[in-house]
Amino acid sequence: MLTLSRKKNESVVINNNIEVTILDVKGDQIKIGISAPKEVPIYRKEIYLQIQESNKSSMTADGMDVLKNLLK
Repeated sequence: MLTLSRKKNESVVINNNIEVTILDVKGDQIKIGISAPKEVPIYRKEIYLQIQESNKSSMTADGMDVLKNLLK
């Protein structure tokens, strides 16, 4: 993991097209802004993990049977 120090209104750029800016710092809470192309999905980690779990649970044997039937 890369660790960087940033102050309010400072940014980091990822992959030439994603900019993460520190907007505000209050106590142990930090507000960030993310500028990225529309096609780049951005999720809070807890939501991302829920999506991943949902995707895994949909890949049950029943789900695979439905998929196989669709491909016939």
